[in-house]
This record gives sequence, structure tokens and C-alpha cells, in this order.
Amino acid sequence: MRCPGAGREGHAVGGGQAQRAYIGSFTQGGGPGIVTAAFDAATGALSVLGVTDAVPDPSYLALSPDGATLYAVNETPDGAVAAFRTAGEAVRPVGAPVPVRGAAPTHLAVHGGLVHTANYGSGSVTSVAVAADGSLAALPAGVLEHKGSGPDPERQEGPHAHQVLPDPSGRWVLSVDLGTDSVRVCTPGPTGLIPRHEVALRPGTGPRHLAFHPGGRVAYVLNELTPTLTVCSWDPADGTLKALTEPPVLPAEPDGDAYPSEVVVAPDGRFLWTATRGVDVVSVFALDGEGTGARLTASVPCGGAWPRDLAIDPSGRFLYAANERSGDVTWFTLDTGTGLPRRAGAIDVPAASCVVFG
Repeated sequence: MRCPGAGREGHAVGGGQAQRAYIGSFTQGGGPGIVTAAFDAATGALSVLGVTDAVPDPSYLALSPDGATLYAVNETPDGAVAAFRTAGEAVRPVGAPVPVRGAAPTHLAVHGGLVHTANYGSGSVTSVAVAADGSLAALPAGVLEHKGSGPDPERQEGPHAHQVLPDPSGRWVLSVDLGTDSVRVCTPGPTGLIPRHEVALRPGTGPRHLAFHPGGRVAYVLNELTPTLTVCSWDPADGTLKALTEPPVLPAEPDGDAYPSEVVVAPDGRFLWTATRGVDVVSVFALDGEGTGARLTASVPCGGAWPRDLAIDPSGRFLYAANERSGDVTWFTLDTGTGLPRRAGAIDVPAASCVVFG
């Protein structure tokens, strides 16, 4: 196994302003846990500062609004969520992990004084209260159980919540469910989420992750069971999500299952990128002025194998792919005119699963 940050082209930190990135990984797959990396804002390069292996399978991470606390799911059968202080070269645990009363949490979001986890295995969303110092309450405040199924008997035998995130207005929290082919629109309450609408998408698509256009009126749902992107209108006044179009994320039909994984949108709203694990590519979409028109323009290698996550740095100049099976995080410079990613470097992180920026 390679050590995190082992020598690869382009990995050294240059002379730009040093910031932070945090990388999650699957410890059961040989990952190191949570990696803290220096981020060079001038070159996009990452360089490992420290590693924490305090919890198993911290596959997805989220920062508190002030950046002082990092939260991590433990994607295990008896799932949990944990809090960490970000000061220092490696994050430090704050209290014990909190059981989420759900199985295999895959995603989390910090919103309204709560940390919400999407529990894939049990098809639920758990909410845990956050104290003023960023630490977590010892027990969940509430659990929202999803119900339903889809036409795929193996992947959609029941609900599988895969993502939970607030909308740009902060009035709503959405949960994306691969098992029920739907997105649940909720209002945040003091102890958890209150369901308001369940939006049905095309049966069998298996929605996995959603991202909003920066204008706040369009949402993009990436589907895992079919390699497509569902473009939706979004009305933040009443929380209405409506499917408009469903373009493919690949230029041709794949030979087998494609397993799309993540969708991210440029801060200026001109481009969108998706990752597809089965063919190890990043696809580029050009967006029109309103964001409702999404045109596939290119598909490029992800720089590794099985890109589980994509992330954009705060400036919107660099794109990052967490390649789980090749055990690395690759980064790309983004062409400002075309959105085309150009590979710039990589660092070794076995079983890498996500990247977030502080």
C-alpha cells in the first residue's frame, strides 16, 4: 500500500497561499482515515499535512460554517457521525461518535444547528444536534424514515437515502433516494426534518446526488442506475422541484453498468461536471444562461480508477477527483472558455472517497 502523499507528479506545494482540504477514505479498504492536506490556491496542488484514523470508514465529510469543526460519517452497518477540531496538522476528535440509528450513512450536511446524515442501508435521514462549541449531542434528535421501492429488484428493493443537502435559500433540506427514484423536500425543524413533498423521478434511474445552479432556480440530479442527468426547475418559494430534461452523461452507451457518482457546478454557473466510475471519466456540460440547458461537450479520463467524488476549489479554477480504487486524488486545471479539465497532478490516498475545502 502506498502511504498518503507519496511522490507523484505535481504534488509539491508551490508558492501560493496555503489553505486546507480534507480527504475522506474507507479504512476497511486500506484507507488512512481523514487526511488533512495543504491546498496551494495558486497551483491547485495538495500536500498531506496529517492523518487521523480515529473512526472507521469516514467516507464523507462536511465542515461547520466557521470551518472550526469537521464532521464525518462512519459508513458502517451500525452507522455513526463524528466531530473533529480542524486546528493543527491533523484533525482531532471531539467526543465519541454518535450512533445515527441507521445503516451505512453515505453523506451528511450541516444546517440549522443540526448535522443530517443520509443513511443508505436503512433508507433514512438522521438529525443530530450541534452544540455551540461544535460538538455533537450524545443521541440523535430525530430520524426520518423513507418508504418505497423501485423497479430494480437488486438495487431498489427498498429506500436507499444517498444524499442530504440544504437548498441555496436555506429554507429547505432535500434528501435524494436511489431506492425510491425520488427526492424528498423537507423543512428543517428543531429536532429534524419535516417532509413536505416527495418528487418522483423516472422509474429505474436511481438518483444518487443533486447539485444546485448558483442562481438557485435549477437543480441537477445525477442518476446512478442510468447514466443520465435529470435537469430540474427549483422554486425556493414553495420547494417545488420539477424534472425538465434528462441528457446522458456519456457520449455513447456503456457496455455495462456505468455507476455515475457525483455532480458539481461551477461557481459562475457556466459549466457542470459529472464523474462516472464504471468508465473512469469526468464529463463536461456547458450550461446556458438560466442553467436549464445542459449540453454534454466532452468526456476525459479521471486520472485514476473509480472516481467516487468530485470537488471544486473555492475559486472555481481547479477540479478534484477522489479515485477510490486507484487510491489517489487527482486535480485538474479548468479551461475558463470550455470548462475542459486538464490533469495537473495527484497525491496518493488509498481508498479515497471525498474531498472538501476549508
